[in-house]
Amino acid sequence: MSDENPICSAKGCRADAVWVLAWNNPKIHTPERRKTWLACDEHREHLSQFLGVRGFLKDVVELAEWQAREA
Repeated sequence: MSDENPICSAKGCRADAVWVLAWNNPKIHTPERRKTWLACDEHREHLSQFLGVRGFLKDVVELAEWQAREA
């Protein structure tokens, strides 16, 4: 990540990210692979539903916790 604040992945949103949505498309990714989208509070539910309906959503974690795991 850069020095700038991470922003929400929702189309057109420029709000600071608060959440990490970890996902995986089982048709193209190995089971342990995790791709991520970032979400602000406003778009967390919408993005989670989008991934969840497709069976892709694996985890939703606060950004600070995700960053601590990566450190």
